[in-house]
Amino acid sequence: MEKSETEQQNQEEHLDVLTKTGQKTGVSKPRGDVHRDGDYHRAVHVWIFSESTQELLLQRRADCKDSWPRQWDISSAGHISAGDSSLISARRELHEELGVILPKDAFELIFIFLQECVINDGKYINNEYNDVYLVTTIAPIPLEAFTLQESEVSAVKYIPFEEYKNLLAKEDPEYVPYDVNGQYGQLFDIIATRYKVNMETRSLALQKQLSRYACISLGAELTGLTDGDKEALALLVKAGTIIDDIFHLQAWYSNPTLRDWLKEYAEISHVDKLKWMYYRINKSPWSCLDENEAFLTTADSAVKLLPAATKPITGWRGLEYRTAFPMQKPPGANFYPPDMDKMEFELWKDSLAEDKKQDATGFFSVIKRHSETNLDTVLSDSTAGSIDQFPRLAHDLYTVPYSQEYKHFLAKAAELLHKAGDLTSSPSLKRLLHSKANAFISNDYYDSDIAWMELDSKLDVTIGPYETYEDALFGYKATFEAYIGVRDDKATNQVKLFGNHLQVLEQNLPMDNAYKSQDIIAAPIRVIQLIYNSGDVKGPQTVAFNLPNDETIVKDRGTSMVMLKNVSEAKFKHILQPIAEVCISKEQQDCVDFDSFFTHTICHECCHGIGPHSITLPTGEKSTVRLELQELHSALEEAKADIVGLWALKFLIGQNLLPKTLTKSMYVSFLAGCFRSVRFGLEEAHGKGQALQFNWLFEKGAFVLHPDETFSVNFSKVDAEVESLSREILTIQAKGDKKAAKALLDKYCKMSQPLKAALEKLEKIQVPVDIAPTFPIADEISHIYK
Repeated sequence: MEKSETEQQNQEEHLDVLTKTGQKTGVSKPRGDVHRDGDYHRAVHVWIFSESTQELLLQRRADCKDSWPRQWDISSAGHISAGDSSLISARRELHEELGVILPKDAFELIFIFLQECVINDGKYINNEYNDVYLVTTIAPIPLEAFTLQESEVSAVKYIPFEEYKNLLAKEDPEYVPYDVNGQYGQLFDIIATRYKVNMETRSLALQKQLSRYACISLGAELTGLTDGDKEALALLVKAGTIIDDIFHLQAWYSNPTLRDWLKEYAEISHVDKLKWMYYRINKSPWSCLDENEAFLTTADSAVKLLPAATKPITGWRGLEYRTAFPMQKPPGANFYPPDMDKMEFELWKDSLAEDKKQDATGFFSVIKRHSETNLDTVLSDSTAGSIDQFPRLAHDLYTVPYSQEYKHFLAKAAELLHKAGDLTSSPSLKRLLHSKANAFISNDYYDSDIAWMELDSKLDVTIGPYETYEDALFGYKATFEAYIGVRDDKATNQVKLFGNHLQVLEQNLPMDNAYKSQDIIAAPIRVIQLIYNSGDVKGPQTVAFNLPNDETIVKDRGTSMVMLKNVSEAKFKHILQPIAEVCISKEQQDCVDFDSFFTHTICHECCHGIGPHSITLPTGEKSTVRLELQELHSALEEAKADIVGLWALKFLIGQNLLPKTLTKSMYVSFLAGCFRSVRFGLEEAHGKGQALQFNWLFEKGAFVLHPDETFSVNFSKVDAEVESLSREILTIQAKGDKKAAKALLDKYCKMSQPLKAALEKLEKIQVPVDIAPTFPIADEISHIYK
């Protein structure tokens, strides 16, 4: 019995219709109608590249295809069906067309290509956004290992990539046309660049990147620790290595594999050693000091063997591929599906009940796809049938708590924390370690964060998920980190002044009184000598942190601060002083001193605890600054803490609570510090915040550039302009005004000419950008208490 036209149309693949700029319209249409009407839509291209032979796999399109029949084309390609995602489509097309089953870590998104053309006498209009993926195999897959989908593919062959490029350039009629001098030329450029690099040139480049870090050995006196504390310390360091494992996974899903591979092969050659050394600093293939530009490629990555990726061939052990990572650092790290965009997340989030919405935007969860889980089930189980057997849900995304996602790691870390808690003699540390261990299992961090704030122990520990910088998509998700140190009692007593005056500072902030909080709680400040850190401590090292970031706790209990004094001292000696000697005018160089640098660092951290956090929007709706500003929050919050920190120092000096000798030195030390932080790069929150402040103050005349390319502070203007920028940022935060935040960052967060001039001078004399600490005490004590 013949199917009706309506039934045939219902069975036809539907595609999401896009705007000309590639955004979803919310409309889907049958595939035939999309090509008839010239609607913009999405597809995937998957290229299989053989590394050893430098060949690309091509498929010959079946005779029955409605576009480019019988011509040689991409290894595998297909439309992204309505509601489907890019990576799922790429994996599924490869399986359906060629019978190749690969996990997601085999697929490297290399670029997005817009193809606009008309064929078949105007009857087929192709306006297509193509996500182009590269799968890198070590050797060619035997042609007989492929299982071809007859309705799509009539044959496959390998061809040297340069030969293929030449055939396309000549517009050979046997090959589907692509403009190799246009966008699609990126495919060939990427492969050529990746495999024709000179090893000596690469070694020099890596050495130059490494030289920006001064290797510093950090130590501290352990005389105040009991034997139980020392034994607990060894267990905490061991737990810290697990925290490191979690962070590597949070950065990108194939990152742990890459780490293990680089470590294993570090001694093979000089270049391999440099790769491993620089990777250890960045904890990913993206360089923190180079706007997250990749310093490695998938060609450097781990090799995996998959015996069952294709049908078995006698004498062939199976498919070997490189675990892939994208050249562009994914803004969502490994917290969200790599092919999820912000619109998809927002539509899903808005469909959720309030408690589920809080889980989705909360600190301690990752977001996954049902379709990925279903596809993995189908591809790993030949009896599972088709992915189409799974019901299509209205939304593909779902939430997984950290306690489940990282269960294997957290269970081991929790066991170590419980053991350490049993050993220590400090009641507050005992409470912290046991409660944090429980939080790892329950995913409820409230009690453990309170215990951390109330910690009063010679052995100081910060461990768990806290900062959200790695989530550049929304700024929602927290990364795991660990800081272990010995409390500096003398310095801790000296800084109590700041925590005790937070409410006074809040009431005098330069913003409308309606936005000020009446119940700011004093922030306890602990100064420590750092003896070990792990997790999200990549690239530039922090000198202090103000936690927790959970607005509920901040509102109820305030925050606590930890200052890393030995880290601050190392940075001042090895970085800030040399910067001042080059970039600050001779008349003001004496104003740069450690006390001013360290005092402003304290004030910076205190000022994270004041100003807007929980806010009321103009609509009357309750929200938080973090939720409203999303990915802009981190940079603006760092700028706020810095600039309001300067304002606060001036206020406290005016109240005779700090010596007047700080009046000039705090500003000049801050100016020198601008050049230090901007060198972290404008992709990093602190670097962005610093660029914003410097450019504002320079534009207003508070900072002055001299003919000899040194800078000085204009003391007659700086007070007023520090206050004006403080007011601007605080008001934007209080209103939750993302549009104003973006406008401010777009205007001032840039590498202006004065900043460039300063950075070029520092490059010439090779002042380190930051430090790379080593921890001999932690190594020694771990060895003693094995």
